[in-house]
Amino acid sequence: MDQILQGLREATNLHEIVTKRELVPQINLFEFSAKETAAKTKPGQFVILRIDENGERIPLTIAGANVEKGTITVVCHEVGKSTKQLGTLKKGDYILDLLGPLGKPAEIEKFGTVLCVGGGVMTAPLHFQAKAFHEAAHKVIGVIGARTESHLIFEDEMRNVCDELYVATDDGTKGYKGLDFLKELLKKTKTDRVIVMGPVVTMKVVSELTRSHGIPTIVNLIPIMVDGMGMCGACRVTVGGKTLFACVDGPDFDGHLVDFEELMSRLKMFTPQEKLAFVLQEERGGNL
Repeated sequence: MDQILQGLREATNLHEIVTKRELVPQINLFEFSAKETAAKTKPGQFVILRIDENGERIPLTIAGANVEKGTITVVCHEVGKSTKQLGTLKKGDYILDLLGPLGKPAEIEKFGTVLCVGGGVMTAPLHFQAKAFHEAAHKVIGVIGARTESHLIFEDEMRNVCDELYVATDDGTKGYKGLDFLKELLKKTKTDRVIVMGPVVTMKVVSELTRSHGIPTIVNLIPIMVDGMGMCGACRVTVGGKTLFACVDGPDFDGHLVDFEELMSRLKMFTPQEKLAFVLQEERGGNL
């Protein structure tokens, strides 16, 4: 009977939640069964998932892949209707769709010393890249940040793959307060490449800091997406004066060329609708 059920799930492309773990309040780690995706996944790529037939498509940067188990890992912050709904699922539950890996993989080459800067939930997929750089014999310097100490994630995991690790919080409850310390770090450390994954404002600030030093800086952009394959144009970004699609041209881009102001403006386009959907979901007991 178990084999029959497994066959039916595979035939209908259902993806099981193999692991679910709350990292901090409202930030959850999910490990999904996705054999074909796991076999092809590389750091920097993302997936688009859909919980059920009525669900919207949620892009999430991949935080790890286990080829032997046939699973991929993502970390999700409950910030809207769909991510809140995802947060209600538990180990053993299934989601309807998981499309990926999508996007171009990160460049893991012999750059030398790589500074990896991660903020909030994006620290998890940053670890996937930092680990790859570490295994490729780079010197890896890590910087992770969050609003407060209680929001920090993947600190131990980053420490295990970094030669040096710095922690920062917006309120100074742990480590440095804010990212101003990066100015001195960049002065005293010969850095050959910078990778930034986190809130748009964090990517913008770090890119501005590295510009004067002439250090190549790569940012990972996950704007509003629909199909994830370059057909809808919803994820368009302006890079170096050109319109590109984050889903097929990225998600990694030159941080010194990204129009961050336009990106932040576009990300706010559907804020009223998202707030309304969230309120309706709460009124209906978490279901829409």
